[in-house]
Amino acid sequence: MEVKVCGMRETDNIRDLIQLPIDYIGFIFYKKSARYVELIPTLKDSKRFKNIKKVGVFVNAEIDFILNTIKKFNLNVIQLHGKETPQYLRDLKLNCKRINLPTIEFWKVFSIDDSFDFNETKPYEQLADKFLFDTKTPQHGGSGQKFNWDLLNNYTGQTPFFLSGGISIADTEGVKNVQHPQFWGLDVNSKFEITPALKDIQMLHSFLDTLGLL
Repeated sequence: MEVKVCGMRETDNIRDLIQLPIDYIGFIFYKKSARYVELIPTLKDSKRFKNIKKVGVFVNAEIDFILNTIKKFNLNVIQLHGKETPQYLRDLKLNCKRINLPTIEFWKVFSIDDSFDFNETKPYEQLADKFLFDTKTPQHGGSGQKFNWDLLNNYTGQTPFFLSGGISIADTEGVKNVQHPQFWGLDVNSKFEITPALKDIQMLHSFLDTLGLL
């Protein structure tokens, strides 16, 4: 099980975070987010930071903005958290190839509530490397709210997914009980924060330890 910690911004907090065995750090490039980031710290003295995968989170962004951000911050993953269409994703991937960007993963987010139809994911099969299932709210993530994980049984696709949406340290047993064959990892954010974009490292340590990931 892989782990992504999203909504990071502060240099010292990131330096502490990467001492933990996480796989991805998420940076939010959406100006309406409380965790919006303009500059990613470089941490030039940290080999670990250089090697960890960096996820750029975008919401209905212009493709040129995404391309420039990939180049500026050496992003490894593009997470599309808005209403991006399959054609948008095709165009984005073609543009990345056209300008010879390094290998990039593409994740598509779906906002889940009790009425969500998982057939909506089908047009993105073969286009997205991963899906991310988050709680449907007026915001684009970071709400701290959790959807009914039993709904995951309605997903019959072949694309691996990250589970997101209000995951907290109280959810370790629930996470262990998720047995879906495409369950790939966790995306955690607001429930591990002291203030927006500042994570409680000790709480994350305890969470990973309880999951057996340390």
